[in-house]
Amino acid sequence: MAKPSFLPPFMFGLLFATFGVILSAKYSSITVDQSALLALKSHITHDPHNFLATNWSTSTSVCSWIGVTCGSRHHRVTALNLSSMDLTGTISSLLGNLSFLAWLGIHQNSFHGSLPIELTNLRRMKYLDFGNNSFNGEIPSWFGCFSKLQRLSLYLNNFVGVIPSTLGNLSKLERLSLGGNQITGRIPNSLFKCKELKFLSLFNNSLEGSIPTEIGNLTFLETLDLGDNYFKGEIPLVIGNLTSLRVLSFRNNKLTGEIPLVIGNLTSLQFLYLSNNNLTGEISLVIGNLTSLQFLYLSNNNLTGEIPLVIGNLTSLQFLYLNHNKLTGKIPLVIGNLISLQVLSLGSNKLTGRIPTPPPLLQFYGVSTNNLIGEIPSLICSFTSLMVMLLDENNLEGTIPMCIGNLSSSLIAVQLGNNNFHGQIPENFAKGCMLRSLRIDNNKLEGSLPRSLGNCKGLNLLNVGNNNLNDTFPSWLGNLDQLQVLTLRLNRFYSQIESFDITFSLTKLQIIDLSHNKFNEYGKKVDPHYMREALSEFLVNYTDGLSVIARGLEINNQFRGEIPKILGELHLLIVLNLSYNCLIGPIPSSLGNLSELESLDLSSNKLERRIPTELKNLGFLEVLNLSQNNLKGPIPQGKQFDTFTNDSYMGNLDLCGLPLSKNCGTDEETPAIFDRDDDGDELNWKFSILMGYGCGLVLGMSMAYIVFTTGKPWWLIRIVERVRRRFAKR
Repeated sequence: MAKPSFLPPFMFGLLFATFGVILSAKYSSITVDQSALLALKSHITHDPHNFLATNWSTSTSVCSWIGVTCGSRHHRVTALNLSSMDLTGTISSLLGNLSFLAWLGIHQNSFHGSLPIELTNLRRMKYLDFGNNSFNGEIPSWFGCFSKLQRLSLYLNNFVGVIPSTLGNLSKLERLSLGGNQITGRIPNSLFKCKELKFLSLFNNSLEGSIPTEIGNLTFLETLDLGDNYFKGEIPLVIGNLTSLRVLSFRNNKLTGEIPLVIGNLTSLQFLYLSNNNLTGEISLVIGNLTSLQFLYLSNNNLTGEIPLVIGNLTSLQFLYLNHNKLTGKIPLVIGNLISLQVLSLGSNKLTGRIPTPPPLLQFYGVSTNNLIGEIPSLICSFTSLMVMLLDENNLEGTIPMCIGNLSSSLIAVQLGNNNFHGQIPENFAKGCMLRSLRIDNNKLEGSLPRSLGNCKGLNLLNVGNNNLNDTFPSWLGNLDQLQVLTLRLNRFYSQIESFDITFSLTKLQIIDLSHNKFNEYGKKVDPHYMREALSEFLVNYTDGLSVIARGLEINNQFRGEIPKILGELHLLIVLNLSYNCLIGPIPSSLGNLSELESLDLSSNKLERRIPTELKNLGFLEVLNLSQNNLKGPIPQGKQFDTFTNDSYMGNLDLCGLPLSKNCGTDEETPAIFDRDDDGDELNWKFSILMGYGCGLVLGMSMAYIVFTTGKPWWLIRIVERVRRRFAKR
């Protein structure tokens, strides 16, 4: 009988042991990945949508967790995508244990802190996107060890320091995005060894030096964005080698010289941004070679010469910005052939001739501040897509086409000011009018202000100043509750405001200028809370470009009566200017309650009695002008009053005490018994409408007056900055 063989049991045991080892290794590896991801979860302090809190659980497989992808062969984590989940936290160092990870995307979250060096263990990494977070520190030099990396995105973070030269080791890199950080220094030459680069974006940093000529080695580049830095010198001629470019941006730098002719080689170019530099010379005819161009930005340079006629070849062009240069000659008629054009911005040049008929799909038509003549083309009435029409500051004439009112269903902004238009303002602004801004100041317009403007419920700015309009005060404007700026100055508006049936719904009004009309009386109470809000908002927005059209120093509406005590309730008031009027009576002691006041101008009135000692409470007061009044008695001493000079008090012959040379004698210490407000006096509410409706004008004229009379008003700059900070905290 044969002996039993031990080989089959041995082989079975060996196979079972091997399977056990493999199974054990597999589950051990999955446990490592699970631990690494749970460590990352523990570093996340805010998960507003509960993406990880409810899904990353040990009761389910890692491979089923949200944002996690596993390989089909080894069942290891190969990709992690947590992008756009609004997560807040830091990166765990254990993330480096995901040894099979090749794809990591966490862009558009709020991760912060520095990147752990343990990430260098991820040797399979091909895709790395940390963009749009809050990471800080220097860009790690160890990024250069990811030899398989094809994409590195660190844009919109807080990285500092220089671009590591080790990035030149990434021979397979195709996309590098470092824009929107605080990177300094120059572009390292080693970076141009990455010849596979198709996308290079370094925008909005603090990079300097010239654009390296080695950039011509990156012949596969499709996007090159070096905008918003401090590059200087000329655009290198090697840029003509980059024939695959579709996007080229050098905007907002300090580049000089001419636009090189080799730019005409870039026939695949769709976006060209060279605005906000110091480029000179003419726009070359080769621009006509760029027939794929959709966006052309050459604004804010020193370009000269005429707009080239071949520009008519750019039939794919959608946006054309040539504004703020020194271009001359006529606007080419071929502009009208650009059937795809949506934005045409030619403002602030020296262009002459007539306005050409715009292309049919145009939405933005900007030719302000040139030397254009003639009338507005009648065909403009057929362009129902037009949203913005800026024709101001030219020598245009004729009448305003009545169809402007018909276009108000699409028009948002119309600026026709500083021309020679005559006739009447169109009267057919339809219901559903979308108009937000209407400026037709400084023309020769006549007639009345059209009531149909009341259909423009969203109107923010209305400026019809310096015309020949002849109408009663437009009380119907009280229905435009979005109105912020109203200028009626230098017209022939008439009647007494106290008789108007006007509702004070203009809670957003910030600037009003009624000067140089025939208004002579003001009435009705105004809610001081509204006044506070209007004055405060005015000061903040004034710095953002809202300004009063001021041609002289006189406000000159001849406001009369006493200064109302209610002004003392405007505790946020920063600047108060009531100069050049016919105000009488005392300076209210309640003005001492304006604890934030930094400028007070009551000059050139007929104010009487003593300067109230309560004004010593104005601890921030930097400008005081009480000149040309009938004030008497001692000037208060101490605190801010010790900083004012004789100029603050000129023309008040009965004032005495420092800084004047006139001695008060024994009267110097006499209490100012006349400073009290006489409650028995009738409060002139005809004036307080000025405070509510005219506060913006007063502040604007105050700023204009002080700027004109003081040269460089550093105190005003400090005021504006303090106001900005104050409202930023609210």
